[in-house]
Amino acid sequence: MSERDPKSSSQDLTAVVQTLLQQMQDKFQTMSDQIIGRIDEMSTRIDDLEKNISDIMTQAGVEDLEEEIKVTETSGTV
Repeated sequence: MSERDPKSSSQDLTAVVQTLLQQMQDKFQTMSDQIIGRIDEMSTRIDDLEKNISDIMTQAGVEDLEEEIKVTETSGTV
């Protein structure tokens, strides 16, 4: 049974650990990029949804009704 050089074993272990850490970092970066992409997509979709709701409210005349309610509430008359 031949004994391995402790320095060589240590270097091998270091190389394996560095490789694993690099793989983990690559996977983390990929996941992070995907999450940021999805957040950006959701933000765009929310903006579109808010615009559509605003357009629908304008078409339905709801904004005028909301202003009347606010004026009534602040003046104290119901």
